[in-house]
Amino acid sequence: MVKSLLGNPVLQVVLGRLIGGYMLFVGVTTRWQRINEAAALPFWEPDGGKVIGCIWHGRFALAHKTWAFGPTIPKAKMLISQSREGGIVAHTSRTVGAEVIRGSEAKKGSSKPKRGIEAMRDMARHIEGGGVMAVTPDGPRGPRMRAKRGPIVLAKIAGAPLLPLAWATSNRIVFEKSWDQFVLPLPFGKGALVWGNPIAPPSPDASDAEVEAVRLALEAEMNRIAAEADRIASVPVIQPAPPRAEAMREAAESAAQST
Repeated sequence: MVKSLLGNPVLQVVLGRLIGGYMLFVGVTTRWQRINEAAALPFWEPDGGKVIGCIWHGRFALAHKTWAFGPTIPKAKMLISQSREGGIVAHTSRTVGAEVIRGSEAKKGSSKPKRGIEAMRDMARHIEGGGVMAVTPDGPRGPRMRAKRGPIVLAKIAGAPLLPLAWATSNRIVFEKSWDQFVLPLPFGKGALVWGNPIAPPSPDASDAEVEAVRLALEAEMNRIAAEADRIASVPVIQPAPPRAEAMREAAESAAQST
């Protein structure tokens, strides 16, 4: 019953607009402290160049606060899954000013493709055309705060640096039982917007080991600034989930190839 309701296009629009309006409200009623904003300023210029913004899935709610919007600023698009919930999130993103590209990884054992390859091509074309992509490197299913290879492969294809992004608010609800420990920000508190240092993409002929090195660098920088944002907002630091066994094996294999 609930799933069928969430799949209703009209309800998706209404919920998406309401959620987006709430996020805008939280954004303007929070007293923000901005850390290392200079890292993003060059990308807000009309000819600022290619970039892929990266924010953890659990902090998606206020991702728009880490970017600037205007007629001369490169247009930002978010990668949103094709799930029913993704339809609501897509309308939420449009409400706060970002367009979307739909697509995600296929579930194991699923016979229904999720436009993963097509979405990768769409994102690469958008970046090459002067646009900006925003992605959640640990989405859509985790592990929490562990970067996957997808954004790194996209950076390699598009020749775009990766820009880590984070925020935190003193007033919040953390859904601790959710896989991403989703953070619902509440209004009228203090907050932190933290930009990480851009990470160069792998070269077009990069080896698997080099791609893995960039992935690890992105993950470390994203976790660093997420923790910094939480500390500035005076809230407990959300910790990354333990890596999956297969992720650890991939890292070991990549390390072996580099020796």
